[in-house]
Amino acid sequence: MVTIQAKLKNKEVKNDDLRSEGFIPAVFYGLNKQSTPISVNGKEFVKALKEAGESTTVTLDLGNEKVETLIHDVQVNAVTGVPLHVDFLVIDMNKKIQVAVPLEFDGVAGAVKNGLGVLVKVLHEIEIEALPKDLPHELHVDISRLENLDSHISVADLSLPAGVVAITPGTDIIASIAVMQEEKEEEVPVDLSAIEVEKKGKKEEEEGAATTAEDK
Repeated sequence: MVTIQAKLKNKEVKNDDLRSEGFIPAVFYGLNKQSTPISVNGKEFVKALKEAGESTTVTLDLGNEKVETLIHDVQVNAVTGVPLHVDFLVIDMNKKIQVAVPLEFDGVAGAVKNGLGVLVKVLHEIEIEALPKDLPHELHVDISRLENLDSHISVADLSLPAGVVAITPGTDIIASIAVMQEEKEEEVPVDLSAIEVEKKGKKEEEEGAATTAEDK
């Protein structure tokens, strides 16, 4: 479980001033709690985001209160990628919730290694249901089992942690092998009419030059 120190935000303090001091303006809401403006340390949040993502619980430590949340939304600077604002969703630790968990692909597909085909990643995350304490940060997919062109991995093939149930249909394909397509040289169509016009133009030009020479 990841914990972040948080402070209630003073309404008189501007967001830009908070950012200049290394903090990120944020808010938490949900589970019958009113929307509460807070601020969190920028470096601490970035570290927590890497560890928890948006599918693992994050505890906001307000000093006199601890709030269990999920990172719900992160606004970032389009150029630098630095977080500008964060939404935390308050959750009930005793109730199961549904979240999207990213897939991490491990190993090398035998079919790719042997030059039989190329790897096609169809899904990059799946929906799961679990108690907040059982939510995984990511799910690992072993693609080394993809040994021939008929090989594929579906949601049902995943080894899920205890207490975790897949909501995404088990028949949905996560990864498969596709036949490697040879690149064909693109044939540029020849405009015969343009060639005829060009030949005709040259012929008229030559005839014109000949006439001029006779006149001299």
